[in-house]
Amino acid sequence: MINAYSFGSITIDGKHYSHDVIVYPNRVEANWWRQEGHGLCPADINQVMVEKPEILIIGCGASSCLRVPPETRRYIESQGIKLMALPTTQACQEFNRLLKEQKRVVAGLHLTC
Repeated sequence: MINAYSFGSITIDGKHYSHDVIVYPNRVEANWWRQEGHGLCPADINQVMVEKPEILIIGCGASSCLRVPPETRRYIESQGIKLMALPTTQACQEFNRLLKEQKRVVAGLHLTC
């Protein structure tokens, strides 16, 4: 469960992180780094694809600077995974809501811009 998010900072299950993260229902991958910084490519989410969630939420940052290119969106959706790209505040709220509904959800969260 995501307890709190503010620009550059997130608390998940009581533990604080100050770098981008991927949040799985049972663990957190800290220090998530993308090959193109503010662009999401399939290689950035290899482990997520192995997990095969129902839903992948991308927190695009406080000002939505992280972009999901059409080809990456098509790749994710071709795997039968619903993609939601939202500002990080909304992404955190949606992750918590879907987790409570017992959905298989994963969130990749950009914590800054």
